[in-house]
Amino acid sequence: MYDFSAFTHPATWVSLLTLTFMEIVLGIDNIIFISIIVNRLAKESQARGRTIGLLLALVFRIGLLLSISWIVSLRNPLFNLPDFPWLDQPFGVTGRDLILLAGGLFLMYKSTTEIHTKLQGEEEEEGMGGKSASMMAIIAQIVVIDIVFSFDSILTAVGLVDNVLVMIAAVICAMGIMLAFSGNVANFVNNNPTIKMLALSFLIMIGFMLVMEAAHKEVEKGYLYFAMAFSLTVELLNLRLRKKTKPVQLRDSQYD
Repeated sequence: MYDFSAFTHPATWVSLLTLTFMEIVLGIDNIIFISIIVNRLAKESQARGRTIGLLLALVFRIGLLLSISWIVSLRNPLFNLPDFPWLDQPFGVTGRDLILLAGGLFLMYKSTTEIHTKLQGEEEEEGMGGKSASMMAIIAQIVVIDIVFSFDSILTAVGLVDNVLVMIAAVICAMGIMLAFSGNVANFVNNNPTIKMLALSFLIMIGFMLVMEAAHKEVEKGYLYFAMAFSLTVELLNLRLRKKTKPVQLRDSQYD
């Protein structure tokens, strides 16, 4: 049923490496979301929450890869919107549009509430002994966003490679790498408040991009990732500058 002989060709391994890299890039936003959301859990449960979240993402992506024909069918219109004056042509709403719209709105809502919580200081109060979120509630939120990010990842894979086994191998390799470094990413994001705020802002921008794609307004992802990389580079320089800047030292009074 599946052609394993493809792995004897060098071109297949090149495709595997390329797709693995793309999966890692596309999975960064998923790691950031999971890292932030599991911070609501008790300290001893956060690593387990991250692992469960990423393993669920792996299961969803492999499952979707084995249902490529169904994924492709999601591009077929389910119904057409009325002929509104601002529409240049009939707008056919597809299953993919509905999934992206729901996921984009959820991501924007969740990121906005996280920013509000952080600005209100409620997060610090929870960390000092307040009530932690339940594992099931956090996993449910991770599942929702995993489904959306999985669709984006699978549609990219389908456009690059036509061998399902190569796609599955790339997803497994990428997820293994993300699992290995997810703890470091989570600690870095959560230990640096400005980086965490920047990450939440990125997630709002990604959510808006998903809503735009649901409206059939394609956004060039290269511009988005460049903006994210540039902003992160500037913030890393700021962090390094703040570490090197010595605080003002007051001299002891001669009358003491």
